[in-house]
Amino acid sequence: MTPADLSRTVLHAVRRAVDEDALRAPVPARVRVERTRPGGSGDYACAVALQLAGPAALPALEVARILRERVAAEPGVGRVEITGPGFLSFTLDAPAESDRAVLAAVREQGLAYGHGDALREEIHQFHHAREVRAAVTAHTVRRLLVAQGARVRTTCEQAPDPDWVRLGVTVDAHGTPPAPLTAIRPVPAGASAGELLRRLGPDAARWGLLRAAGHDRAALGSELLVQGEANPLFRVRYARARARALTRGAAALGFTAEAAPYGESRTEPPATTADDAAARPLLDLIADHPGVLLAGARHRAPDRVARQLEAVAHAFFDFHDSCPPLPAGDEKPSAAHRTRLAIAEAAGTVLAGGLSLLGIRAPEHL
Repeated sequence: MTPADLSRTVLHAVRRAVDEDALRAPVPARVRVERTRPGGSGDYACAVALQLAGPAALPALEVARILRERVAAEPGVGRVEITGPGFLSFTLDAPAESDRAVLAAVREQGLAYGHGDALREEIHQFHHAREVRAAVTAHTVRRLLVAQGARVRTTCEQAPDPDWVRLGVTVDAHGTPPAPLTAIRPVPAGASAGELLRRLGPDAARWGLLRAAGHDRAALGSELLVQGEANPLFRVRYARARARALTRGAAALGFTAEAAPYGESRTEPPATTADDAAARPLLDLIADHPGVLLAGARHRAPDRVARQLEAVAHAFFDFHDSCPPLPAGDEKPSAAHRTRLAIAEAAGTVLAGGLSLLGIRAPEHL
């Protein structure tokens, strides 16, 4: 069960409680769950009971008890506890089952993994200055919102710069509508779209414009073109390319990925517990990806997506180096290799999908 699945499960429990007249309160449009903080209980926590206590005219602890019995009965949820003034803390079923569900979701949804309809009721119109960073940011926020089901229109205060098209930017109209996109710090004078394209190319230019939070200075130096691990954009794209190379290598060796939890193969030796420990940070980041995309859309913050991709790339290389997905020398492909390959492929898919939302190409060869 992914965080997005858990959020929908809790929302479904709220609807059931209202339908059964156990709870008299408006059903929220969405429910937020987040990873339990250090020292907390369970895998995830949710404050929905505190949110509903006022409208329901009930103590938050009572609302939590009403919801707990309904969430606890759902598949994938191992245990539900009530902590503090009414927080719900969730412990999911065995990690192996959760991991398998996440990997299956990535394989099934492909580059659309993490897209959803949480914002399907929302309509946005963004108006931005005739400035390259504002234009690229507005266009990318639009992509993020549309991926979550929202409808979005973007306008510019003046006729768009023709060079924006080469940066992947489209504008619906220009004029002065009432909803400006604010808090975007312009690039230094002289850094027009044409200049950035000549100096950096479209991919590095977009990354440089989007990687920093909107109110921070955009880093647009030659370091964006360095083909080395010191350049986060290179690491992200190289991790994606490496994941694709692993798939090609496995095919040449005659095996494919299998999203079987560690230790469940009945015909071959299981992967080791060292594999499990090495994979955990990467699997957690892959599971968190839908929530990051949704947060990036809600907060109009493509920089959150960029940082998520950097974290996935870092965890991918740590996992790859500790637990190689391809056999070496005379080693035969095993269940462990197939599972490792499934994790690597999922990471590559997340990286490619995230780059696509940022309007950046994810090459299969680097």
